[in-house]
Amino acid sequence: MSEVKTRLARWETVTVFLLLVAILYGATTSGEDFLSGGNLNSILSDISEIAIIALPLTLIIVAAEIDLSVASVLGLTSAVMGYLWNHGWAMEMIIPAVLVMGALAGALNGVLVTRLGLPSLAVTIGTLAMYRGLAYVVLGDQAVADFPQQFTDWGFGTFAGTQIPNPFVLFIVLAIVFGVVLHMTGIGRSIFAMGANEEAARFSGIRVKRIKFWLFVVTGAMASLAGVVYAFRFASARADNGVGLELSVVAVVLLGGVSIFGGKGHLLGVICAMLLLGTLRNALTLNDVSAEVLTIVTGSLLLLSVLGPSVTARVREALRRGRGVDPPPTPTTT
Repeated sequence: MSEVKTRLARWETVTVFLLLVAILYGATTSGEDFLSGGNLNSILSDISEIAIIALPLTLIIVAAEIDLSVASVLGLTSAVMGYLWNHGWAMEMIIPAVLVMGALAGALNGVLVTRLGLPSLAVTIGTLAMYRGLAYVVLGDQAVADFPQQFTDWGFGTFAGTQIPNPFVLFIVLAIVFGVVLHMTGIGRSIFAMGANEEAARFSGIRVKRIKFWLFVVTGAMASLAGVVYAFRFASARADNGVGLELSVVAVVLLGGVSIFGGKGHLLGVICAMLLLGTLRNALTLNDVSAEVLTIVTGSLLLLSVLGPSVTARVREALRRGRGVDPPPTPTTT
């Protein structure tokens, strides 16, 4: 019984419970519309870009770093796509070009953090503003909306006649890859070790700087991929695409149980948090809640994501002590 109580005190369990509450709220307040296949499509489409970016950001935060420039990389990608399309590039050339650009944007973050030793929070706040400014320099205030129909049809379309949107299927494939890397490979174990105690990881032979650098590169590339998906899904390339999206991405990762201090977290918890955010926002929208209130809800979830795991950790510790089990020792640097 005590072991069951300890498992129920896990933050991931709380996230699943909140997801069920959100589904129940939507079903009772919005009726059949909320439970329809079309609305499921709307929920999954709405969180597709957030979900894609959250995958690499999970690895970054587990490694005790952060990247707040992801939404600006998304916007820069959209702007460059529109610019290149207006200048006669084929879409088959534009997509790999902007993915490389996103990787280079992430590489700049990685160099500043790993080679110059600058804090990732300060670095990515700076590049958040810089990349967004570059997006406006590239495209200005104009919107490009005449992309080839086969690409925009993919952004709007669903998979194999189901109500699952194509961009979310892309996320599922990527989630499997990232899940395997994080939880089933030596690289994933190294990332957790770095987040728990960077100096001890370095002494054990883990190439901390190299791994962190490539984490930033991958994050930049995935943010750029999300920019491609965003542009196709809305059939529009604008410099302000994805403004403020970094708040939702960070909220999802932390709400999923990933420790802001690094070394802890599971990708399944992050996926549950994505569904929670999408379901709650959709239910509130169906009840005519304003966009301003939705922003407040996102901010509240972000605060809950920081406070909640701390509370559940204390509850688990209290349950262990009640069974006469000492809490696990805190790693120390020698």
